[in-house]
Amino acid sequence: MPKYVSLLSGGIDSPVASYLMLEKKQELVLVHFHNQTIQKERVKSKVIRLSEKLSEYGKVKLYMIPFGGLQRKVIQHISAKNRMIVYRRVMFWIAEKILEKEEAIGFVTGDCLGQVASQTLDNLGVVHSAAKKPVLTPVLGFDKEEIVNIAKKIGTYELSIEQYSDCCSFMIAKHPETKAKLPDIEKEEEKMDITKEIKESAENAEIILP
Repeated sequence: MPKYVSLLSGGIDSPVASYLMLEKKQELVLVHFHNQTIQKERVKSKVIRLSEKLSEYGKVKLYMIPFGGLQRKVIQHISAKNRMIVYRRVMFWIAEKILEKEEAIGFVTGDCLGQVASQTLDNLGVVHSAAKKPVLTPVLGFDKEEIVNIAKKIGTYELSIEQYSDCCSFMIAKHPETKAKLPDIEKEEEKMDITKEIKESAENAEIILP
């Protein structure tokens, strides 16, 4: 059975994207990044419940990955307008370690074209270029109503709308970059050395399910 690493954000879109892959009989390694301290247990509970709901539709495994230390490094070196993009690129670098460990063949994301700044065509190109393996985007062309309807059908909607602070929205500009250029992003990334932190985040991942 083909296996993919699915980046599970805790919002509405990524559980639906994961479900659509499970429906195609693909095995998923769900990867969730968290930076919470006080809210950690509440966040963990939400993500575990989402994962358990997805497990009703196919074979899943859940990794919870600490991201707070890496975010602080990004904040030190990357401009506020580009942080959301770099956060997501760094997530792919960490997820790559999990992919190799699990012998998966690609990634799955809940990206939906044009809904938010991180999902413009320019920005998605820059973000996905961080991945060395194929990135599948099952809900890319869906509108929000279609995604919400599927979420309600599969039982993830009520969980997804529980209050939650997403890593990607932490300490970013009020108006993030929407037309990112890869050379500009890579030039900023050169300022930070996070090789050690990437390795540690992957090694410190908590395997929750099964």
